[in-house]
Amino acid sequence: MESSSCCSSTAADLPRESFLQRTLERLPSTQSLKLAPEEAAPVAVVAIQRYLSEPSEGQQLDSYSYDVTITDGVWRAKCFLHPSLNQLVHRNALRTGTDVSVRQCSFVYNERRLGHGYICIEKIESSAEASSLLPRIKSPSSLPMLVKHGMERSVVLQSDVPLQVSRKHYLSLWNNDDPEGDMWISGSASPDPVLDVSKVTLLSSLESSFRVSWKPLPLLVKIIHKSRLRYYGKFGLKIDYPYQTYFEVADQSGTMSLVLWNELCPEYYRRMNVGAVLYLQNYTLKQSYSNRSRPQMDHHRMKNFTSVELCLNPRNPAAVITVVSPKSVLPQWGLPEVSYQFTTRSELEKMSNGSACDVIGLVTFVGRVERVRSKGNKAPEKYWTYRWVHSVDGTSDRPFILELFSSSQPEIFNQICPMTYLVCTQMRVCQVEGSLPYLTSSCETEIFITGYHKGQPYVSDPRVKSFIQWTKTLKDNVVLQKTAVGGHYCYPPPPRRFSQAATETSGQVPLVAASDLKRELESLQYREHKKLAIQGEITAIRYTNYPKKVSNEAYSSDTHKDPADCLMSPSSDRSKDNTRKRTNQFSTPAKRLKYKNAKEREEQEEEESASASEEVQHEQQECRDSAASSWESSSWSKQREEISEHLHHGGLHQDSVSRRFTFDEKSALLRWSNLQPMRWTPQAAADAPPHRPCPGHYQLTILGINKQIAVDAAFLPVVRSDDPRAVGLSQDPHDNSMLSCLSSGFFCPLDSTGGDGELTPHESEEILATARGLENTHVVCVLELCQLGGDKVEILIDKVYRVMDVTLD
Repeated sequence: MESSSCCSSTAADLPRESFLQRTLERLPSTQSLKLAPEEAAPVAVVAIQRYLSEPSEGQQLDSYSYDVTITDGVWRAKCFLHPSLNQLVHRNALRTGTDVSVRQCSFVYNERRLGHGYICIEKIESSAEASSLLPRIKSPSSLPMLVKHGMERSVVLQSDVPLQVSRKHYLSLWNNDDPEGDMWISGSASPDPVLDVSKVTLLSSLESSFRVSWKPLPLLVKIIHKSRLRYYGKFGLKIDYPYQTYFEVADQSGTMSLVLWNELCPEYYRRMNVGAVLYLQNYTLKQSYSNRSRPQMDHHRMKNFTSVELCLNPRNPAAVITVVSPKSVLPQWGLPEVSYQFTTRSELEKMSNGSACDVIGLVTFVGRVERVRSKGNKAPEKYWTYRWVHSVDGTSDRPFILELFSSSQPEIFNQICPMTYLVCTQMRVCQVEGSLPYLTSSCETEIFITGYHKGQPYVSDPRVKSFIQWTKTLKDNVVLQKTAVGGHYCYPPPPRRFSQAATETSGQVPLVAASDLKRELESLQYREHKKLAIQGEITAIRYTNYPKKVSNEAYSSDTHKDPADCLMSPSSDRSKDNTRKRTNQFSTPAKRLKYKNAKEREEQEEEESASASEEVQHEQQECRDSAASSWESSSWSKQREEISEHLHHGGLHQDSVSRRFTFDEKSALLRWSNLQPMRWTPQAAADAPPHRPCPGHYQLTILGINKQIAVDAAFLPVVRSDDPRAVGLSQDPHDNSMLSCLSSGFFCPLDSTGGDGELTPHESEEILATARGLENTHVVCVLELCQLGGDKVEILIDKVYRVMDVTLD
């Protein structure tokens, strides 16, 4: 082991020289240490943690800061990521489980606190490949944390708290709603103290006590609804734990809202569950806040006291909360039972729009987790995370279509998978004209899956018992054939006619200029989903199909390769050099480098070679050239020379297509469809995402209406009736022309024989033969955008409208 005067060690006889230790020794002698490639040994990323940035006198680069924990196999080091590198996290280019090369760093002392400082990473090179270092480390968390000599006693440096000392806790990496860290206490509290229930008051007496001098008497109430967490942190707010959540509580006299504030949330949120009984002291009353959502509670048939709400504060006064253990609850207290309003799938069409219901079903499809930017939200920016789920209950041949937003239950939300029993409470009905209704979650929605049902109040509900009886008639192998995980999914489908109102309304797809589309693509963050429309004309179409034999050989030897990386634009066969010279891949060096490498790869593949691996590459090239049929408009060859920019991001990716669920691949499929974890675990490394050949699909080039910018987009028509995207799709017969397929989204009729979900070569060529009908046709294209991580951006065509199908309001 190296001797060092500037590093502390709690582990004797380190096995080898440490790059991190050597780097820390060099930092005091320079303001910023630049490392040559031969000096920058690879280190693995084991954690990325996010928190609200500290206010700075200069320009605020980002709302949030990131601490990155890296290891060289000898030490761990928690480092501060320079704000200029935050975009690497935003796009998931810098992520856990990969190796990175630190090329420039510095040591930053806290000038306002003694004994506190940290390494700041200023330049870094990231890799898309899985770490080669981590599999050799049995337990990264057991490695000693590297701390500068003299700072060993710093509680902050040794604790799971941010390096910026003004912040006391971390946030979840991808949203603000999920509890994150050990401070969120779960489980039961200490044994119940002796409760004096002789002096408790009723909720009905509190409305009259408001605005008068009174001493609050204890309350004995039951929780009947619980909301998700709300994080309200912002710059300049002097609150260490800015959290809020509310509950609806009831006693024999009625119901009232209860609000839990600040540091009481980490202490009690996970213990205050629906059905729990609370003994409350030192609470306060305040006038109810009207501008928030509330659960629908008519089914409780109890009086609602809505003029005031209970507040539990950590101080002034400090509320005293006792969560009473179930065995200590007495019947004579007269507390009401928790009531539900379970609805079956067969009843859903009859329910009014916006009404609330609870549902239980067997999950058949789980979409990937995506993010959407919160509208109207200023700094700090905020994202919601959500996923689509299908579940069945045996009362209809149609599933529940569920849009589930994060409900501050990450341990459940991330484990939803086919074949599990899913309960969702306080869902809102969304009736869709011309399509099937769906349910979306509310602030009060809670979700439960198999393994979490025990002890929940709904287990005795008659409709829950009826559902369980129905599931006993099912055979797993039959249901499994109808399951799917991940891939692109969006609901409801676009309306028959595209409308553009004078003012943008909620739910309307915005029509943007082609130049705005480029900015939208540049601004997308990891798994962020957007739906936009552009007008123009379709000038080129190419059908690409991967024969299974070639695909399996080509990708079985490289588990990290995405077939979309090999896709060319529909019009790239001719004038490649001229097109590529004009193409600006969003003006980022990394993407220009990737484009250059793709060109080099194509040139290499054209050379003859005797090696087996080069033969596979050659077969791939043949696959792209011979199995691809194409069409382009008569004017495209000239227009292509005149456009200012061609956005080549329309490939189909592995992440774009759903997979059949199997129990053997359960953990791998969950990892693949969930968001990148903020911490690396050995289990995560073992769950390599499954890799399958991409199905045949169309690549389209859309030329903007002013003929300045072109964009490539993929179109994957629905072919099978058991494709999750077929649910709710209007399946009116059509002539299978290119335009009718683009307008309807499916090939008519859908295959119900359980085929491979692809068009036959004959079918794809027949459709493409009708593409000439698109010549000089003014269309509006609805596009689905999603940033899949790193340089992968998904652009899919959802629907194409002719201008005569557009309504101007």
